[in-house]
Amino acid sequence: MRRREFTTLIASALVGGRSLAAHAQAQTAKLPIIGYLGPTSPENKGRNTVAFLQRLRELGWREDQTVVIEHRWAEGRPERVAEIAAEFIRLKVDVIVTTSTNDSIAMKRATSITPIVFAVSGDAVGAGLVASLARPGGNLTGLSLQQTESAGKRIELLEEVVPNLHRLAILANPESPNVMLELPEVQTAARARGLDIAISEIRRAGDVVTSFESLKNRADALYVVTDPVVSTNRLIHPE
Repeated sequence: MRRREFTTLIASALVGGRSLAAHAQAQTAKLPIIGYLGPTSPENKGRNTVAFLQRLRELGWREDQTVVIEHRWAEGRPERVAEIAAEFIRLKVDVIVTTSTNDSIAMKRATSITPIVFAVSGDAVGAGLVASLARPGGNLTGLSLQQTESAGKRIELLEEVVPNLHRLAILANPESPNVMLELPEVQTAARARGLDIAISEIRRAGDVVTSFESLKNRADALYVVTDPVVSTNRLIHPE
């Protein structure tokens, strides 16, 4: 599903949850509210947020005119996500938009009523977000990359780029639900190809540089298992 189709899901959730016509009759001053949760920070929001806002405008939803958007940023901190979830519930948002598997799981725990649309997730079924891709059920829907299933293909691509690949480093946050699903697949695929594996764990920003230092001269290539900590700190690099 493309970005345009994804944003159409948001518009449908808004209309389904609370139509503008009915809402105007009950409370003319009240606009539908989107709770938008980004995994990184306002300074590092990237093109996805820009595309999301642009497509909303194309569909006739203009911020602070026909819809209110409550922007929040997790900054790669799981405890922050729980706080934002509680805040969205207090604000009585009409739909919640998430941009990572971890954040979607936290929002699902917070509410079984408010519609939740995830812009992206890994294995949405394996993570327990939806019952199936064809019939999500519950109050969640969105886009799934199915990263778990493509782990082997990524390693194949690494072997093409690095013909003499023998030692593979894996950078991963072991506390991330998405990583818990993908990491075993990566390890299985790597071992099936006779590769030596070195796993470097990161849980916070301060672990990034340390991890790279620990991998010096120990790996021919690096496989990064994506999660909010990685996305938030992807611009950090060793001196």
